[in-house]
Amino acid sequence: MPKPNYLTPEVEQFRDAFRAFVAAEVAPHVDDWERQQAIPRSFWNAMGEQGYLCPWVEEADGGSAADFAYSVVICEELGRSGAMGIQTAVSVHADITVPYLAELAPQSMRRDWLTRCTSGDMVTAIGMTEPGCGSDLAALRTTAVRDGDDYIINGQKTFITNGIACDLILVAVRTDPDAMPAHRGISLIAVEADTPGFVKARQLEKVGQHIGDTGELFFEDCRVPRANLLGEEGKGFSYMMRNLQRERLMIAIAAQTAAEQILDKTLPYVKERNAFGASIASFQHNAFKIVERATEIELGRTMIDSIIDEFIAGEDITRRVSMAKWWMGELANRVAYDCVQLHGGYGYMREYPVARDFVDVRAIPIYAGSSEIMKLILARMMDLVE
Repeated sequence: MPKPNYLTPEVEQFRDAFRAFVAAEVAPHVDDWERQQAIPRSFWNAMGEQGYLCPWVEEADGGSAADFAYSVVICEELGRSGAMGIQTAVSVHADITVPYLAELAPQSMRRDWLTRCTSGDMVTAIGMTEPGCGSDLAALRTTAVRDGDDYIINGQKTFITNGIACDLILVAVRTDPDAMPAHRGISLIAVEADTPGFVKARQLEKVGQHIGDTGELFFEDCRVPRANLLGEEGKGFSYMMRNLQRERLMIAIAAQTAAEQILDKTLPYVKERNAFGASIASFQHNAFKIVERATEIELGRTMIDSIIDEFIAGEDITRRVSMAKWWMGELANRVAYDCVQLHGGYGYMREYPVARDFVDVRAIPIYAGSSEIMKLILARMMDLVE
């Protein structure tokens, strides 16, 4: 199979270096971090020292001005470590939240924030989801009311990746309650963690992805300078809709990588494990199941590589990334289910990595737009529904 355009020799050399970093700095600690349900700040700083955080940021702001291919490699190699929680945390910081700062932050704060984001001294999060609205961002209720040179924020956010660890959070708020349609009243405001009225209420107990926190957050008369507004007031929804394509691409890459690494580590097991006098891989049903999943993984790899090339080329990927996000998210779950089954009783034991994979991938069809929302987007693009 020919290599995609983004996999240049330089990118492959970077992969070798980052893979060695993951083997030394991540793999030995996965079990401990899983139990602690937290990523130590030393990891973020180590990533920053090596230039592995936000490598796409301009050199003047602490980055390397690298193209998106390097973000792809970082996402994939963290995923291949079997620690999807850490992969998610890094992606949310480096390729989902920080791009908003690079594009929209006021000049007075932009360089300081970006330099700290690339060094690991500042971990970021983005606060979109609320208890009463998940995928329906236009219905969010958190408000930001002007008061002189400040905004006063009141509301609640939930299911926020890096919500407990974050030093800076971008909050989607309603600045115009009377806007019609409602999404035109939404803005984005940056809130630093030590701002009075910003309350990190609790770390949520998730089924999987225990490495990396997910928080429930409150804003109680949280006073933030108007200078912390990102971009223009009332344009927050359009900013999010545009940047969600990159977010969904990162998640599709994570899903594809998960499917690949789960099957890769299952194959040796099924070839070595014997039952009824033969390896369980040799049973026709099992062999066919493995072949089916391997075929789907190959198809997924071809699709995701082509979308990555299109994204780097500046093309509109909305249609294809919506397909990739739902299909690859569900593929990862099919692979995880079958591989647990192939492990038998051992697949249900937490000491086996495939058990962790099984619960980790379950979130993929839910966050950043559920599979159903992806299908609705596509149905609208195909003029099937209004």
